Amino acid sequence: MTYPLRSPALPAAGAATIPAHHGGGGRHRLPGHRRGAWHRRVIAYSQVELVQSSERGTGDRCLLLVLVRKVVGHVEFRLCASCSEGVITEVSIEKRFHRSGLGTRALSHLRARYPGVVWHTTLDRRTTRDLMRRMRVPWQAEDTRCSHASA
Repeated sequence: MTYPLRSPALPAAGAATIPAHHGGGGRHRLPGHRRGAWHRRVIAYSQVELVQSSERGTGDRCLLLVLVRKVVGHVEFRLCASCSEGVITEVSIEKRFHRSGLGTRALSHLRARYPGVVWHTTLDRRTTRDLMRRMRVPWQAEDTRCSHASA
């Protein structure tokens, strides 16, 4: 049995070769310019600052998500000091930061900042419902208040 000889300088028949000018990532990708889901996640965890805004009366507060002097999202919540309950009333994040982990980071920040608080939510939209389910924040009706206020 004989095997065909080929030159080591020539590629095998049918083998795909990549030109030297393609460094990976596509023909039109700029060198050194990162994009995509992984890059958004890196930005969400390294460059976005979580800033607590001042109280807006009746226990309503807001956590701002700031990227280089621009607000890219916010979490509105209500705290009751007497019964140690917190209600998340609004979560809003720019579309480009969806699925970057920024919502999870914001809710984890709230849990760490207010350690004895039991959290609930009144949100029932698809995007926030999935986030609340992942973070194990139970849903409650909008018109319900703290347990001591209803008594």
